[in-house]
Amino acid sequence: MSEARDLFEVVVLPVASAEDARTTCAGAAAHLRRAGGRAIVVHVIEGTAPSDGTHPEHAAETFAAAREAFGGGDVTVETRLEYGESIPEVVFAVADEVDASAIAFTPRAGGRWLKLLSGDLTSALVTDSERPVVVLPDGHE
Repeated sequence: MSEARDLFEVVVLPVASAEDARTTCAGAAAHLRRAGGRAIVVHVIEGTAPSDGTHPEHAAETFAAAREAFGGGDVTVETRLEYGESIPEVVFAVADEVDASAIAFTPRAGGRWLKLLSGDLTSALVTDSERPVVVLPDGHE
């Protein structure tokens, strides 16, 4: 039998915006520090990568917010900008590629209509994953 891994050994953190990165990464930071873990912050853009190789400015802002949320250098943070037609499928592919111990995220705020239109990303991440999924509290009152 193989040795059990810490849930926060290698964690994929999907983020949608700078604010989401702040919330999600701050929520995961203490767990990652305790475990001596590695964070893979993933921002997925639906569609295909631009042919000129440029990336949207908001992706740089999102990754800067993620690094800031972790504070000092005691957590190894990698950032990945990915493109694809299905956000959950891209997140799962990254998790497979890095052999993640878990996927962790903070559910996005939004009502029933937003969830209906987005295909309920939270539901897909929780129900379709083949590895542990940690739903972090958003820290907002």
